[in-house]
Amino acid sequence: MRILILSLYFSPDLISTSKYSGDLAVYLALHGHDVHVVTAPPYYPQWKIRSGYSGWQYRREQAQGISVYRCPLWVPKRPSGLNRIPHLLSFSISCLPVVLMQATWKPDVILCVVPTLFSAPIALAAGRLCGARTWLHIQDFELDAAFNLEILAGFRFLYPLAKLYERSTLTHFDRVSTISNKMLKGCLEKGVRPERTWLFPNWVNTGVIRPLIGANQLRIETGIDIKKVVVLYHGNMGRKQGLEVLIEAASRLQDMPDLLFLLCGEGPMRTELEERAKLLSNVKFMNLQPEEKLNQLVNLADIHVLPQRAGVADLVMPSKLSTMLASGKAVIAMADEDTELGQVVKQAGLLVPPEDSNALTEAICYLADHPDQRLRLGALGRKFAIENWDREIILDGFIQQLSRLEAKNQAI
Repeated sequence: MRILILSLYFSPDLISTSKYSGDLAVYLALHGHDVHVVTAPPYYPQWKIRSGYSGWQYRREQAQGISVYRCPLWVPKRPSGLNRIPHLLSFSISCLPVVLMQATWKPDVILCVVPTLFSAPIALAAGRLCGARTWLHIQDFELDAAFNLEILAGFRFLYPLAKLYERSTLTHFDRVSTISNKMLKGCLEKGVRPERTWLFPNWVNTGVIRPLIGANQLRIETGIDIKKVVVLYHGNMGRKQGLEVLIEAASRLQDMPDLLFLLCGEGPMRTELEERAKLLSNVKFMNLQPEEKLNQLVNLADIHVLPQRAGVADLVMPSKLSTMLASGKAVIAMADEDTELGQVVKQAGLLVPPEDSNALTEAICYLADHPDQRLRLGALGRKFAIENWDREIILDGFIQQLSRLEAKNQAI
């Protein structure tokens, strides 16, 4: 098949949507499909255009059998609710001529990845022009998250209009997929017909991300004492994560000398977090690690922590959870029990209420003092990841869905 992917986030950015869009494109190409990608220059989560790229120029690349078209993007130095809108719009405007040009290539399927929903009408228009089937894949409900977290607090009056736009857009795609059952239910509530929906969870390569046997070279390089019990957070440092609770917990646990809080990542909240933690000797920050060191990174943890603000657990399913569980290390997540994140973690980890630093502190103390429980939970998490999120099973299923969708197009 000829497959066109429209995704704001893409490789070589390392986390979240970029990682999955990049991995998906490579997997499709390796399985004999002709893949074109329209995307932006890499900039996330640092919110800075990567060296060697330009935010103001178009660029074409060939990588691993994929044709990649980079479109101009305006990136604010200090992201806020207000300037995120022109940021997202800048990509939607700049990618328009490229996507329409790709319609002359006659793709069989056009896959649009959300965020950003601003690009979705462009994918629909291109699909109509060339007769391609259209697929919308939702990594998070960005509109609901923006208003629930009050990122757009001053624009609450626009919410009904935004919801109308979202509903109208979603219902015009031939297929709409998302990464959790609760989010799939959200699609139905937004008007998508059940027969057009599909559960497409984020995956993990359980052959690559696995419990590490022997010395961890990254631990040696970073000088972390083997006796330290490491509490690890890795990923984006933004407002959705509510990472302030980790600093609060670290402050309360300064009398445990063998406990180290390691925060690895980038994002708009990192500077503020570093300022809050500057007097804490039990907190260490680390930059994002390259893909080849990811398994060493997740194996640095004795305890993985997954903070989450209240009210967003069913609007997103944190992609890092699959990697945490596959590592075979214990996980503490902050979510209500009736959310999908809560339902997953209570099977293979400890669950504490969101934004409750007291409960988080108690859970960390418990696991720090009970290595047997860390081993038990780690084994349960590894088993869950293999059975539910294995890369080969999920991506083979996606290819089968693509084939069925394209077959319907040929039958018309």
